[in-house]
Amino acid sequence: MDPSLNVLGEPLEPCSGKPLTGYFRDAHCNTCAEDAGSHTVCAVMTAEFLAYSKYVGNDLTTPRPELGFPGLKPGDRWCLCAGRFLQAHDEGCAPAVCLEATHARATEIVPFEVLEANSAPVQGSGSARPR
Repeated sequence: MDPSLNVLGEPLEPCSGKPLTGYFRDAHCNTCAEDAGSHTVCAVMTAEFLAYSKYVGNDLTTPRPELGFPGLKPGDRWCLCAGRFLQAHDEGCAPAVCLEATHARATEIVPFEVLEANSAPVQGSGSARPR
């Protein structure tokens, strides 16, 4: 299997191990043909986005212990469906994106320019990458 690449053309970095995210629950926004939702966008949750997601039918805040899901809170990183991210962007409430942990296949649904415009500061740097 080829190594997964991020939207910057580099090796895909982990999105989150706590809470454990990813279609494969491997901490990465990896994907495959069976991943119909394309869980490829590594996003930093905000209260606004979590409320929006619940409003449109995907409650990400309520714990579901039977599924091993702790519920998300602002600041958590999570692999979002690319389509849901684009929908939130179009509605003006998209969360920040960690480009280094966003799978290259996200750009099949979300233009790179949209991902870049919503990019989060690089961890540890305190500043966003140049635009």
